[in-house]
Amino acid sequence: MTTGFHFVRHGQTEDNRRGVRCGGDRDVALTDQGVEQARRAAARFREAETGCGLVIAGPLQRTAVTGALFAAELGVPLLTRDWLRERALGAWNGLPIALTRPWFAAGDTPPGGEGEAAFAGRVLAGVAGLDDVLAQRPLLVGSKGIGRILLQHLAGRPGVELENCAVVAFSRRPDPAGGAERWRCDLPARCGPAGAAA
Repeated sequence: MTTGFHFVRHGQTEDNRRGVRCGGDRDVALTDQGVEQARRAAARFREAETGCGLVIAGPLQRTAVTGALFAAELGVPLLTRDWLRERALGAWNGLPIALTRPWFAAGDTPPGGEGEAAFAGRVLAGVAGLDDVLAQRPLLVGSKGIGRILLQHLAGRPGVELENCAVVAFSRRPDPAGGAERWRCDLPARCGPAGAAA
């Protein structure tokens, strides 16, 4: 039996529009364009008839509003989970993405922020706790960093960055030889390598 979940990155924020970093310790709202992106993405998702029975969003405005728009469009419950909070970026908040990209690649920890290993551990522990709801094919709503961890660690797709409101499907399939379970992901057309513009 195949079980899994979907993930959507939130709609555009002003920090996204400006091309600057915005971590989980910076709570910013969606732009008007971001709200419209989320509405359109939610309608497309409903039309795709994915069988999603639950939306689970991070606690920040950008993810909570995106999640609420999806839940309303789908007519399903909305839950909030803190493990879907973006990585805290401390002193890197507000800095240009292009400037900070090498620091991320080197595995540096931002002053006053969250280390990569702790961030990945938090997200993956959250996914491990989804077992009782995977049959509902939940939609997780988070930020770019959450998507990056899921793609890299579950699907073996490092270096992929999701655009605002891009949706990714993750399917868990048992190994026929009785080994570890494997994840498969279906990438949307609107995503690209880490060198692409944010």
